[in-house]
Amino acid sequence: MTNESNEQIRQPVSEDWHSQDEPNVKERNLTANPGDRIADEPQSVEQKAKQVAVDSPDITGDHITVPTYFVVDEPNGEKKALHHVKDAEEISDVIRQARVDENGNRIWW
Repeated sequence: MTNESNEQIRQPVSEDWHSQDEPNVKERNLTANPGDRIADEPQSVEQKAKQVAVDSPDITGDHITVPTYFVVDEPNGEKKALHHVKDAEEISDVIRQARVDENGNRIWW
C-alpha cells in the first residue's frame, strides 16, 4: 500500500438541488388556475372583463365558468375590475352593499 494514489475517488451522487438557481414565481407557475395570474402589463377594464379564471366541469359534471375579474360600478360612475382572489374582500363588500335598499334595509332573495 505504499503506492496509494493521491487522486480522490469520485463516486456518482445526485446533485444538490439547492445549489441550482431557483426558478422565479412565474417559472414555477404556482397558481392552480392560469387565469388567476395578474398580467404584467396594465390592462383596460374591458380587457380584464374578458379574462376567465376557471372554465371546466366541476365534480358533479356541471360546467363552471369563473371570471378572473368582476367588474363593478364605483359611486362616481366609473367601472372598476376586481380580481377574484386578490380583491375577494372588496367583492364581498360590493355584494353586501347590493343587498341593501336605499333605506339601509337588507334585501333577501
